Parts: sequence; C-alpha cells; structure tokens
Amino acid sequence: MSHKLKIAGWISVGALAGALTTVSLQTVARGSLQPLPLEELQQLAAVFGIVKTDYVEAVDEKKLIGDAISGMVASLDPHSQYFDKKSFKEFREGTSGRFVGVGIEIAQEDGLVKVVSPIEGSPAFRAGLKPNDLITKIDETMVKGLPLNEAVKRMRGEPNTKVMLTIFRKDENRTFPVTITREEIKTQSVKGKVMEPGYAWIRLSQFQDRTVEDFAKKLEEIYKAEPNLKGLVLDLRNDPGGLLDAAVAVSAAFLPENVTVVSTNGQLAESKFVYKAAAEFYQRRAGMDPLRRLQENTKGIFKTVPLVVLVNEGSASASEIVAGALQDHKRGTIMGSQTFGKGSVQTVRPLGPDTGLKLTTARYYTPSGKSIQAKGILPDVMVDDTEEGSPFAALRTREADLEKHLASGQGAEVKDPAREKAKEEARKRLEEESRKPLAERKIPEFGNEKDFQLIQALNQLKGRPVMVSKTMTERKDEKKEQ
Repeated sequence: MSHKLKIAGWISVGALAGALTTVSLQTVARGSLQPLPLEELQQLAAVFGIVKTDYVEAVDEKKLIGDAISGMVASLDPHSQYFDKKSFKEFREGTSGRFVGVGIEIAQEDGLVKVVSPIEGSPAFRAGLKPNDLITKIDETMVKGLPLNEAVKRMRGEPNTKVMLTIFRKDENRTFPVTITREEIKTQSVKGKVMEPGYAWIRLSQFQDRTVEDFAKKLEEIYKAEPNLKGLVLDLRNDPGGLLDAAVAVSAAFLPENVTVVSTNGQLAESKFVYKAAAEFYQRRAGMDPLRRLQENTKGIFKTVPLVVLVNEGSASASEIVAGALQDHKRGTIMGSQTFGKGSVQTVRPLGPDTGLKLTTARYYTPSGKSIQAKGILPDVMVDDTEEGSPFAALRTREADLEKHLASGQGAEVKDPAREKAKEEARKRLEEESRKPLAERKIPEFGNEKDFQLIQALNQLKGRPVMVSKTMTERKDEKKEQ
C-alpha cells in the first residue's frame, strides 16, 4: 500500500472509552495551501507580544506557543490534538501494548477523571481501584478542569516512581488517597475458552501490535480443544479500538477473501481508500501471515462457523469496524447495545523530530457505505446488560456526547428529548444501587457463567430463545448547537 491507515493505540493510563482511540492516516502534506489570513495572524503575534511583555510574571515562550497551537486544534473536534515532545513519544509507543503508568482506562466526568476500568494485573488493579472511581487529585494537582491529556501526562512517568491519586468512590461516599508505583504495563488483548461442548468465546479488549498473532493462536487453541465447533462468540464489549490493520485482520479471519472491510473518505486524495479482507491490507512483514497458518491448522472452520458478536457503548473505532464489516456481510449476528460511534479518521503528521499534529481528515464507512460517526453500530438483536435490564446505560458516554463531535455527514442529527430524563432516572437508580451491600453490587466479569449477555449469545447460537431488551431503542445522534 502507498500508505497505511491505523487506529492509533491506546494512550498510557487513559482512553476515553474508545473516544481517544483514534485512526491515524500517514500521508504527505497537501500540495497547495489557501492564502493565509495575515490580519488575524498579526493579531495573534500582537497578543503573544503583549502577554510576553505585560503579564504579571515571565512566561515560557515555547510553552505559550504550544498552548496556542493546542487550543486552536482542540477547538475543532474531540480527536484532533497537538503533540508536544512527551505526548508525541507516548502516542507513538501507544500501539505496542506496553507503556509505563498506573494501568487504568479513564474518561472525563463532571470535570474529574473517571476510572473506566483498571487493567487486570496492573498497579492500579492491585491497589484496588474500581470502575467509576473519580480521581480528584494527582499528587498535589487538583483534577477539576484539568484537560484529560494533561491528567494522563501526570499519571505517566518513569518505572518505579510513585504517584499519589486521591479517589472519590461514589458508591461508598468517601474520599481516600492511594499511592501507586508506576511500572511498565503489558496488556493482554486476547482471551478465550471453550464454554461448553461445541461452543467457545473469544474476547478482544483492544487492537494492538500483538493482537492478530495472539488472536490466531487463541483460535487455534480453541479448535484443538474443540474441533467440532458449532458456534463462536466474538466479544468486543468495552473494546476502545486500536490498530486498523489488526481490525482488518480480525474481520478477514471470518470473511471471504477480498471483500471490503472498511473504506475512508475525506478531502485528501490519500484519505479515499478501501481496505479489503486480504493479507496485503494487514500483513506487516512478508511471509508473516498468522491467518494463513490459522486457516491451515483449523481446516478453515472459522470462515463458516456460526458467529455472534457482542458489543456495547464501550465498543469503539476498530471494534466498530469489525462489527460493521461482519454485519454488512451477514457473517454473524451482532448482539448487545448500540456502539460508541467513533467513525472519524485522524492524520498524524510530524511537525519536527519530536512534535506532531493529529488532525481529523476523513470519516470511515462500513462495506455498505454507512457512516458510523456519532451513530455507532446498531445491533441485530438488542440485549440488556442484565436480566433486569440496563439501568445505567443512559449514563454511558458515546461519541455524540462529546463536545464539538463531528457529525456523521449522512443526514440531519436528531435530538432525543427523552435522553436527559433517562439520565436522571439512571442517576437515581445508581444512588439506590449504592445503598446495597458490596457483594450484591458486584458486576460479573465478561466471560463467566453469570455473564448475562454471553448467555444470550450462546442461546442465539443454539437456536434457543433470547431475552431481547424490552426497553432499549436506537439512540439517534444529538443535534449540535450552532
């Protein structure tokens, strides 16, 4: 390929529930530029000069310019970003599945940093941090109003250094400090097992450098343990995304060769591209195709085995590419709840040896031509989180909730008037839930015998009745304020 489109990896301790998991398109700069607005640039230079000479104390010139660039880019949409030296290094390291930090996925809530999930086995996991914990201070810095990427920077650092997080745990109504020693986090993105004779489950928590090889090995293990496979559940719940070539490869493991997996479209000629289920679109080194080995060692069973794909509001970007491709090609049944809706493409351009710019340049589309941006993938079968329903689903963040989110580009966005009412009801239920004993509040882990959605997926594969959601409806894009 003349260029490679990647959904950039997972930054340190934080991904915005998939929203900061981004697509990057390596391209050359545009050949021509529009005339620069000289008067406005003169005003910018004038402001810089006044701040430098008149501000109450001396300012760092480089920091001032960097902040000006950051503000300009951040005003565009939630995924465009200026990378200074440190953040650019972190960004480039992000797709390896290794980083130095405390080991949590984070989002922003009410100006604070919310723990989406601690990474299993990480320092944060061992320290007892839980989903929905709010971080109010990082060392001595108050988090309120701190940009999310700045919070990420402060929690990252060198191995064996310490950081103190002040935690507010809503369900226990208490605040407490936790001192965590940073270490290199090695994330395992693939899990799987035979659930019962004839049926298996494989889960992808994100799409990293090692995901395709680990994914192929896990499927080989499943086949070896159960060669008479009758059905497979591909679990993409809470998968915030990752590398696009990994998403294309995972799709290709189940699809006929050379069918379209995803396409992109934008102003740049280089952003108009179609990715297909073929080795040339995901293979990184000649002769290294884990899917060919998988095909040979499993007699091609995964091209035809009945498939259910589990998704939810936390399924974003690369996971939406996979779900959308499998749905459009009618290769599997998509079950769960409507996905996050991260369907924009970011171009990453170096601005020098150690700084860069990530800019939204295109949208991506499913094989049938649908834009996922601010919409997400609508499951074929809506299934609640639990047998009692999805009481807190309205509180979950999606792309359409993000300030300055990009529109889908396919028709007007419609505001759902019931959204705020549903949020208030969910908040009340959460307060009631917090009064229950801790043992009753524990949410079953994905993949165990109490995983309600997984049970329904297995029922679907067996042709048994499925407990379809009675309350879940398609969530429309919310119209942006002009």
